[in-house]
Amino acid sequence: MSKHNIHKMYQESVQCVEAEIDFVQATYKAIRGNDARFLREDFSGTGQTAGEWISRHVENRAWAVDLDDEVLNWGVNNVQIKLDAPEKLSYITADVRDSGINNMDIVLAMNFSYFLFMDRLTMVDYFISVKKSLEETGIFFLDAFGGYEAAKELTEERECDGFTYIWEQASFNPINSQMQCYIHFKTDDGVSYNKAFSYYWRLWTLPELQEMLKEAGFSHVDIFWEGTDEKSGEGDGNFSPSKIGTADAGWVCYIVALP
Repeated sequence: MSKHNIHKMYQESVQCVEAEIDFVQATYKAIRGNDARFLREDFSGTGQTAGEWISRHVENRAWAVDLDDEVLNWGVNNVQIKLDAPEKLSYITADVRDSGINNMDIVLAMNFSYFLFMDRLTMVDYFISVKKSLEETGIFFLDAFGGYEAAKELTEERECDGFTYIWEQASFNPINSQMQCYIHFKTDDGVSYNKAFSYYWRLWTLPELQEMLKEAGFSHVDIFWEGTDEKSGEGDGNFSPSKIGTADAGWVCYIVALP
């Protein structure tokens, strides 16, 4: 595989944009009573989620915002080009706090990328900018992860189609909750992509994130927790608002914030 195929492997091993957009679309309609049309994907990477949004309805428009020109260009050539209406997806090279993309029905901050804001002041500043960019009836969707293994140094592997996905939590500093994580790939024909993706970020807790969203002016913040499959004991893929979570080794949830 060529170097650029690390983006394809990322899409196949990390993202499930169909399920993500299913949740976003259904949750927006359940809360607001109508369909959203304008979506901004912050920290977008290749813009795969924004592309999925475009594919859902002829009136949908999306903006993919990221600072990395290389990954955005890959998205233009591998995501946007495959859309029936590619002109409805715009790629923007900008700081997510000042992208100029406003009047949104939905803003997304997924794959935990906003964890790169490591101090409270910067994070609240980002949240304020999101609130200003939303329509009055807009909704801000984020995801978060945690659990008692989230702060451990560990390596996990998962077999995918044609390659192995390797997640490494290389270091964690309990004094400031900052951590170094990597994604590695190894193809079935023996090619290794060591440190294909590198993340140095802060492991924020859900109470901290809820407090900062409220501080930024969001009027209502809900945690959507995943249900449990009774037979397997694993997550069932269904997320609903909850006040009580389970003390799992690792969990992922959605945060839904209203202006």
